[in-house]
Amino acid sequence: MGSREDKKQEILEAFQFRHATKEFDPNKKISEDDFNFILEAARLSPSSVGYEPWKFLIIQNKELRDKLREVSWGARGQLPTASHFIVILARTIKDTKYDSEYVKNQMLSVKQIPEDVFEQMKIRYREFQEEDLNILENERTAFDWASKQTYLALANMMTAAALIGIDSCPIEGFHFNKVQKILAEEGLLEDGHLAVSVMAAFGYRKNEPRPKTRKDRDDIVLWV
Repeated sequence: MGSREDKKQEILEAFQFRHATKEFDPNKKISEDDFNFILEAARLSPSSVGYEPWKFLIIQNKELRDKLREVSWGARGQLPTASHFIVILARTIKDTKYDSEYVKNQMLSVKQIPEDVFEQMKIRYREFQEEDLNILENERTAFDWASKQTYLALANMMTAAALIGIDSCPIEGFHFNKVQKILAEEGLLEDGHLAVSVMAAFGYRKNEPRPKTRKDRDDIVLWV
């Protein structure tokens, strides 16, 4: 085990290495072991009140990739070249509402919370969703809240990949309704319980990126 300073430097170097890769080397593939490591980073990610409102579609089928490419302008270079391409789905209000069967199963079976305790927690979850954040204002606000959680997993996947020298690209450049239609026709959205949140491509860069640029820390941090 290295020192704390060594670990900090390793992590910062990974962030310097990471960039939004537009085109990958199609001849270089991520090993099964390495990609399982990236997926484990997603699985262990945090989510609001522990709902884990996500599902990760690994799109390796060429025909399906071609269909998605037609309606995903931000993935034109990645879909044909990425070693692994993921569509991250978020759960809809059918699952994320405080009294849904999904939430009940998540709390009782996955988190193993006693049923009497869950009944008390549900009161607080209702207040959180209805009053604190207005999550249940409509179906879109509920979905957007779930989508926020998927970005935590997305960030952890990209950082985990960068730490082992694997490139990635987060992608929002797609036509939501058209992607939804394609995935629904493939039977991948659990009859409206899931919807498209964000995409991500993983692989090995074809070209070196330009130097990373960011605002100075003083421009974005305010101590009060």
